[in-house]
Parts: sequence; C-alpha cells; structure tokens
Amino acid sequence: RGSQRERDRERAAARAGGKGKNADDGLTPEQRRERDGKALQEKAAKKAAQAAAAAGSGGGAGGKGTAKK
Repeated sequence: RGSQRERDRERAAARAGGKGKNADDGLTPEQRRERDGKALQEKAAKKAAQAAAAAGSGGGAGGKGTAKK
C-alpha cells in the first residue's frame, strides 16, 4: 500500500509540473495579446485558404450527409 501512495504522489507531481509553463515566457501581457492575436489571424487565414481550395475543387462540406440515396 505504501508503494501505491508513492506512485500517486509521483503522478500528482508530474501533473502539477506541466501547469504554468506560459507564465514564465518573459512577455508582457500586451506582448502576449499581440502574439495570440497574430496566431488567431494566421489560423483564420489558413482555414479560409483551405475552404477556398475545397470550394474550388468541389469539396464543399466534405460530403457528410449531403447526398440522399
């Protein structure tokens, strides 16, 4: 039973160690907002480009439930 407790403590420590990794990135809140905003814009642009490519090739909604048999 003691070894199970040690294992649980190790797992808990490993889980807690992964949190807060972004807090120590050396950026101010304004810099973080700019970085995150830029990432969102890039993601939206990529998604729009994929949608345009799918529409151009006739892909549309991916064929999910659009055709009736």
